[in-house]
Amino acid sequence: MLTVSQLGKKFQISRSTILYYERENILLPARRSENGYRWYGSDQIERLERILTYRSVGVPVSELNGLLQRKDDVGSAQLLWDQFHNLEREIKKLRQQQRAILKFLDNPMVLEETMVSKERWVEIMKVSGMSDEAMHNWHRQFEKMEPDSHQEFLESLSIEDEEISRIREWSRS
Repeated sequence: MLTVSQLGKKFQISRSTILYYERENILLPARRSENGYRWYGSDQIERLERILTYRSVGVPVSELNGLLQRKDDVGSAQLLWDQFHNLEREIKKLRQQQRAILKFLDNPMVLEETMVSKERWVEIMKVSGMSDEAMHNWHRQFEKMEPDSHQEFLESLSIEDEEISRIREWSRS
């Protein structure tokens, strides 16, 4: 039997992760001692191994309980195929973001020449299928890879200095 801390060390995950899995009812201790310690046995250790395997391929926590309770491989396989297709869609979005960055880096003056405003740029990105989260990620990656070019890009959209500072700070979060 292992405590929360021992289990965390064994799998190199934080104590809070294990407690989060407990709150989500996907990993419950085998028993609790009188002093409140949680104890995990071999069944829970095996279950945590499965949880971490599914999480490593991006299966959302919200789907783990149902997946772990399945006895049939068909349902599990379908969920994994669904996750595979979700990842495929995400990769496609990331590739679009990369192409947009490369196009800009190849010709940073394209925005100034066509007088694209911030509002128009956001509209273009949304029409191309980018969500607010994807645009935030785009800014994060741009800021991380090319901070000076990111600054120039934002300036080319005729954005005020104060807002540029906020966007760049937001991009670093």
